[in-house]
Amino acid sequence: MKKLLLLSIIMISITSCMMTKTPVGKYTETPGKEYTYSKGKQFWLFWGAIPVGRTSLSTPTDGVCQVITKYRFGDLLISGLTGGIVTSYSIKIEAKKAE
Repeated sequence: MKKLLLLSIIMISITSCMMTKTPVGKYTETPGKEYTYSKGKQFWLFWGAIPVGRTSLSTPTDGVCQVITKYRFGDLLISGLTGGIVTSYSIKIEAKKAE
């Protein structure tokens, strides 16, 4: 039991909060209020080596958006409970509304 507790503490302490933000088109120059256009999750097997399908999210018709991928607490739980065999990332598409 002590080994399992120690392993759990080590796994939680060595993980990091990973996030990428990728602007598409002239997103950074476009004025307006940001809002979530669409969301989804991407799942992987064997520590990220094999994708489980491909997540297809809708994007604005003009193509001006920002793609954000995050490794959230729920994703950490999925990875931790399966020993990394199944992992996931949260994906969000942000767009801007004209003010």
